[in-house]
Amino acid sequence: MSTDDTDVIPVANADEEDEQTGAWWWFSRIVSYTLLAAMLAVLAATVVIPRLTGSTPYTILTSSMRPAYPPGALVVVKPADRSELTVGTPIAYQIRSGEPEVVTHRIVATQFSGDGVTTYITRGDNNGSDDENPVRYGQIRGKVWYSVPYVGYVDNWLNGEQRRITVTVIVIGLSAYALYMFVGAGNDYRKQRRESRAP
Repeated sequence: MSTDDTDVIPVANADEEDEQTGAWWWFSRIVSYTLLAAMLAVLAATVVIPRLTGSTPYTILTSSMRPAYPPGALVVVKPADRSELTVGTPIAYQIRSGEPEVVTHRIVATQFSGDGVTTYITRGDNNGSDDENPVRYGQIRGKVWYSVPYVGYVDNWLNGEQRRITVTVIVIGLSAYALYMFVGAGNDYRKQRRESRAP
């Protein structure tokens, strides 16, 4: 009977090791860590970085800025000095000064009035003509810093309280998942070390 016992134990240990180091085990680990990293990157790009830098996220709703910023893209706009507003710079500006509606188009020219006021001629990349009215500096919310495709509609849907609750839930969920993955990896490592030391 003792011979049978010693024959069974190594087989069980071998099966366990195969489960922890086999192709499926590695695949699931890689996919899990990749998804976790992707979720953290999206969260950082759409919420954390804009908040820390004083930037503002806006959703592209029309096709006027294709292909650079297609509908559904989230553009993050940061404040810009006059010196940064050169030809070729994509900016977000208020259609009428003091009103909340914002357009994201590219500067294609600058004009100087007789009293020294600079205005900017803008156009959508996908449009055939310049925008009707020149843009004054006071209308400009900033220049486009970076964009994240596809998440703009989600950002639009989440407003105020919904955004706060959703971000809190995501952060807690990701933190719990990351802790679970790291604890699991630590347990696997300690178990493998114990098994490697066993006679």
